Amino acid sequence: MSVPWFAFAHTVTPGIAAGAVAAFAVAGRVTAGSLRGIPMRKLRQDHLEELAVRVLRSGALVFFVGIVLFPFLFMISSSFKTRAEYLSDPLNLGFSISQPPAQLFNGYIEVLTRFNFGAYIFNSAIIALATVVVTLVPAILGAYAVTRLQFPGRKTLSKSILLIYMFPAIVLVIPLYSVFTQLGLRDTRLGLLIVYSAMTIPVALYMLRSYFQTLPRDLEEAALIDGLSRFGVILQITLPLSVPAIASVGLYVFMIAWNEFLFAFMFLDSPGIFTLSRGMIMLDDQEVPRQFLMAGATVITVPIMFLFFRFQRLLVGGLTAGGVKG
Repeated sequence: MSVPWFAFAHTVTPGIAAGAVAAFAVAGRVTAGSLRGIPMRKLRQDHLEELAVRVLRSGALVFFVGIVLFPFLFMISSSFKTRAEYLSDPLNLGFSISQPPAQLFNGYIEVLTRFNFGAYIFNSAIIALATVVVTLVPAILGAYAVTRLQFPGRKTLSKSILLIYMFPAIVLVIPLYSVFTQLGLRDTRLGLLIVYSAMTIPVALYMLRSYFQTLPRDLEEAALIDGLSRFGVILQITLPLSVPAIASVGLYVFMIAWNEFLFAFMFLDSPGIFTLSRGMIMLDDQEVPRQFLMAGATVITVPIMFLFFRFQRLLVGGLTAGGVKG
């Protein structure tokens, strides 16, 4: 039985309107940017070449941004749809806003209650925060030692910090699975914390080392002459000057631990300690409506996106500060 087009008018319109507004806004911005500084009355060949380069560059940018944004918008819109709306037109980015809130947010209510995603959020947050703490402490001390202290093997250690990343995670997961099973660490939060810390300490140490190299040594040497201990120098001078870098590295480590899937999938068997990425497997089932899967994916994605955009300036500033000698 065919459904009249006006039966879904209130559903299709929001998606079409939002897409049209966004398309016109982007097109207008691209056109204005491409024509800026080019005289339209006296066009020369170099003007045409510059205009072509601008149009191609802007078009490529819009194309790749669209590739990135479409799956995210599809995920968000699908999470608010009913099963009938999703099956009738899966690619439609619109959804009905006239339905009751309980029906509109049904997918999120189901994944948080029926599929226990509230506990998964708690587990992911605890493991990610603990990974940040366990990673930053040795990374800060190690980066300071590599950049400030003289000891045998210092240059070798400095050059081999990222050696662990030569081995793919899939190569390490089988022996780690065997060792952790014998030690009783598999299917525990502690085992996952150990693995995540081992994964993130090298890159955190490398990033902080690059930043510590830009810090002036004069302040630390003056504090040592005045009688301050080396540990006191780290706490009172080095750490306050390194807050942007430490915060950016901490956020980076948090995102890695929050999104990690392979080790969580291999090591965790008890639903009570599942992380969000591990819990998503429960939604990948033919009997579970697709909007529930999209709601679960949104629950995983939105907190990280919020943190990134909220602290974007701090993250970018901390990651690039070590690139300039100061």
